[in-house]
Amino acid sequence: MTMPKQDTDTTRALRGLEDGSPSVRLRAALAAGTTPDPRFVGKLIERCAIEPEFHVRDMLTWALTRHSPSMTIPELLREVRSERAQARSQALHTLSKIGDRQAWPAITRALLTDADDEVARSAWRAAVVLVPDGEEPELAAVLVTQLGRGGRETRLSLSRALIALGGAIAPTLHAAMTDPDPRVRAHAIATERLSRDPEAGFEFAIEEAKRVVALGGTGEEG
Repeated sequence: MTMPKQDTDTTRALRGLEDGSPSVRLRAALAAGTTPDPRFVGKLIERCAIEPEFHVRDMLTWALTRHSPSMTIPELLREVRSERAQARSQALHTLSKIGDRQAWPAITRALLTDADDEVARSAWRAAVVLVPDGEEPELAAVLVTQLGRGGRETRLSLSRALIALGGAIAPTLHAAMTDPDPRVRAHAIATERLSRDPEAGFEFAIEEAKRVVALGGTGEEG
């Protein structure tokens, strides 16, 4: 008995997701998103946790967004509690792309302050997308505790997340501009300047902030 074409295509895509060639895995993820099928969901999520190629992971996330949130979100919420950092990071990234606020309770303080920079950055991006109206100040208060953390990309991700919260960041950000830690002060000042002048660029803002801190200032207008 001949299998229906859709079943054949699904089976081929499922096998392709485990192929040794990144280009084959990429095409398989594209096929899974082009023709959504509930049978893909588990394998796509499983692959997200271990896929080494960024562009393939991005396609896996896209494929998941093409499936019903009622099928994907429960599985992704389990993944954000995984012991594997990549599983947590990619699940958070996918939740931010789906944008369904029922996932908000899963964005815990533990994830927002995760020791792994990629997980934390994904959590920050997801949080600003999913935060319910009125809860922005509480989120800002947690995010501000991460100021001064990591390298350039991590600091820029945090600044962007804070700026995305709008006016809710003002009180906590201004308090951080007088923090005893010079790294925190500089990052807070740079974030505030970037919020006022997005065209200035992060590098310029951080260098200006470092100069202000070196001179003993806080960046507050006199």
